[in-house]
Amino acid sequence: MRLIKALLALLFVTAGLLFAALNRTPVEIDFGVFKTSASQGFALLAAVLAGALLGGVVAILGSLWRRRSTSPDAQRAAVAANHD
Repeated sequence: MRLIKALLALLFVTAGLLFAALNRTPVEIDFGVFKTSASQGFALLAAVLAGALLGGVVAILGSLWRRRSTSPDAQRAAVAANHD
């Protein structure tokens, strides 16, 4: 199983490097406060990675918020059920 995971990781890293190498056109990125330039492939891969990380953070925070927002009555009932 570890070998399959390692091969899949290597495949995705290779695909990412190949994608970045084939999209070397320079692009200018304007963040409003400052501007920078990068290759098109790097900019696209960075945007996808940033979106995946932000999506993961939002999913984790939403899950935590949902757990904390349980009504006090439901919490008391759960505690009472555990003591019986």
